[in-house]
Amino acid sequence: QVHLVESGGGLVQAGGSLRLSCVASGRIATINAMGWYRQAPGKQRELVATLSNSGVINYRDSVKGRFTISGDNAKNTVYLQMNSLKPEDTAVYYCTYCSGEACRDEIVFRGGDYWGQGTQVTVSS
Repeated sequence: QVHLVESGGGLVQAGGSLRLSCVASGRIATINAMGWYRQAPGKQRELVATLSNSGVINYRDSVKGRFTISGDNAKNTVYLQMNSLKPEDTAVYYCTYCSGEACRDEIVFRGGDYWGQGTQVTVSS
């Protein structure tokens, strides 16, 4: 079992920045990946960015150049630095985790096996 705790969400004006953090605890595998998904009201959950602990990174196109995902393997933590935020970035952001060789690709297409409770990000215009 893996437990994920997100922090760092909030209200920010368009053009502003926020940094999300997610700490994983429990049975953390040697090979794993973590990432961020988001869900806006009335929309499906969508990929934001993922990072494997071997360093493979994926971003959705609309956040490339504005968001940066990074991680600290020693702390089992993943971060999402969000700059130049836009109102359309408003959503609940969820941290996700998976493990195993196939995880690096699976997390991009379906998310992980474990999810955090989510943190609200609201960008005002």
